[in-house]
Amino acid sequence: MKPILFKIAKIEEEAVRILQEDYPYFYDNLHYHVETQIMVIIEGEGTYFIGDAIGHFKTGDIFILGSNLPHFFRSDKSYYEDNTNLRSKNISILFSFDALGEKLLGLPEFHGIKKLLQFSKRGLLVEGKSKEALYHSAEKIAQKSGLDRILYLLKLLDKLSKSTELTALSHINFEPGSLPQDTTKVNMVINFIMENFSQDISLADAAGVANLSINAFCRYFKQHTRKTFSQFLNEIRIGHACKQLIEEEFSVKEIAFDSGYFNISYFNRQFKQITGYTPSDYVKTHTQKHNKAS
Repeated sequence: MKPILFKIAKIEEEAVRILQEDYPYFYDNLHYHVETQIMVIIEGEGTYFIGDAIGHFKTGDIFILGSNLPHFFRSDKSYYEDNTNLRSKNISILFSFDALGEKLLGLPEFHGIKKLLQFSKRGLLVEGKSKEALYHSAEKIAQKSGLDRILYLLKLLDKLSKSTELTALSHINFEPGSLPQDTTKVNMVINFIMENFSQDISLADAAGVANLSINAFCRYFKQHTRKTFSQFLNEIRIGHACKQLIEEEFSVKEIAFDSGYFNISYFNRQFKQITGYTPSDYVKTHTQKHNKAS
């Protein structure tokens, strides 16, 4: 998937930049930037694509997105509807310590932070008490400026580097040299999939959206997403099914149909392959985790 090189406005003038965004839906084009980003979801839910990982995000989630890591956050369909009061809000902390120099980052006191920043290139989900602390810290750092903001961030990163509540999402790192600029076609295909995954869409349909032959499209899609078209589509569909299993009182058959599966046996096989659980076991496991957290 060819992500956009996204240049953060005025980041060159600040070592640490705070973005507080409030829109109908999140920026949903695949992109990347040289800055590391800590993204706090204040309000909203939908599907994320981070590196090669696909999942569901919701209010309160926090992600650490490393330098040059391709990603997008696409709000659920309801956020795109007319006359809706739904909002998508986040606080993002964007920073690059390149200007500080290798000597400073090479000091023993920075080893933990340097290791964390390398780890973040796989995209991190912050959980547990670390998430709660980081949520409040994001609100505080937005009120600081200049050197105070930099020092506050360094202390925050030092604490995170010691946390055991960071989960890597992507299986691979992405290097700048392997990240092309052109994203028009792939974002057209992503939009097509997200808008039509509940329908019976085919490889030929997707290739037509990209205006490529089927063979050329398969190479193109696999090269830039590290997934085949069917893998990507199934993960989007199963992610939707997981959300419905937890939040909606529908039968497994109804959820399978709504997720684009018209063969219940095939749905069950895909669900087990992607999540590691049967639909019923997935619900039980989620309920147990929720009860423990409460």
